[in-house]
Amino acid sequence: MSTTDTNTAASARSHRAGFTTAIGLVIEREIMVRLKSKAFMVSTILSIVILGVLVGVSGALPSLFSSTDEVAVTSAGAKAVDGIEGIETVSVDDADEAKALVTSEKVDAAVVESKDSPTGVAVLSLRSAPESLIGALSLTPEVELLDPDAPDPTLTYLIGLGLGLVFFMAAMTFGNTIASSVVEEKQSRIVEILLASTSARVLMFGKVIACTILAFAQIGLTAVAVLTGAAISGNDLVLGSVAEPIAWFVPLFIIGFVMVAALYAAAASLVSRTEDLPSTSMPIMMLIFLPYMGVIIFSSNETVMAVLSYIPFSAAVAVPMRVFLGTIAWWEPLVSLLILIVTTLLALLLATRIFERSILQSGPKLSWGQALRRQRG
Repeated sequence: MSTTDTNTAASARSHRAGFTTAIGLVIEREIMVRLKSKAFMVSTILSIVILGVLVGVSGALPSLFSSTDEVAVTSAGAKAVDGIEGIETVSVDDADEAKALVTSEKVDAAVVESKDSPTGVAVLSLRSAPESLIGALSLTPEVELLDPDAPDPTLTYLIGLGLGLVFFMAAMTFGNTIASSVVEEKQSRIVEILLASTSARVLMFGKVIACTILAFAQIGLTAVAVLTGAAISGNDLVLGSVAEPIAWFVPLFIIGFVMVAALYAAAASLVSRTEDLPSTSMPIMMLIFLPYMGVIIFSSNETVMAVLSYIPFSAAVAVPMRVFLGTIAWWEPLVSLLILIVTTLLALLLATRIFERSILQSGPKLSWGQALRRQRG
């Protein structure tokens, strides 16, 4: 290397900002670029509004579609239908008056005294009696609940589906955002200008942290919209006992997302064209998709769920589900979190090494192995 080149390189290094300052500038730049993107802002606002409205509507649907049946009742009938929802009673003196009201279709049905009926009353109707009325007056066997606090299977499935979609969509959306950003900067040669004032490691870490902040902010705003919709509509399904599962989901999501984001940045540094990006990012996509499908398919299998809670790419969903079901020991979430932290640190080391060695590479795409064997650019 000539003396002039050495002096130029030394001058470039001397003008580089400190690590903290540099990474702060990269984070600020990445966040501002996304916030100025109309597509990003519109999609974020739409997703927040749509989910909030859907939860609000789902809680209001029962009342919107509920109907009230007018029922004529004698004194004995009034006692039988007392407390039945969806029934509006019309008091009559005797069965003949009740029959007259039913025949003239002024009421939907009538409940009158009957000595031949096991319940002591009979239901009169012109064509068909209201099902809610028949069901309420039918004799039912005594029911003893052995575990009244057992988790609702429907709610369990919805929690798994919801948390899984949050992690899967966030990882895919913002992972691809990082990857596209890296490839665009390589194609436009902007990355060479950026690396003149900072290091490749700072550039990658800044992108990962910025997208993590944006992803968590988007999810947080969505959660606020969902809880607001649930509170307004009185949706007990959402406002149920999900605080502890969500408390575990948050740290597992953040750490897991950092791992995925770093791998996406490394995958993008291997290519110089956007067209080549799917081939290098496909392995990461499968690592996210397959465990996600495993959680959804085997949500009722305790053994499989226990295994999935220790796999880094599925722990963020499997652990909260097991916490909700009460099938997990107190120490298991801590072990799962520790495994995820170690895996994320290893993924960061791997991604950093690949990123530093391939970010300035142009021409044909590199494989992961080729990038690891290359000398630092």
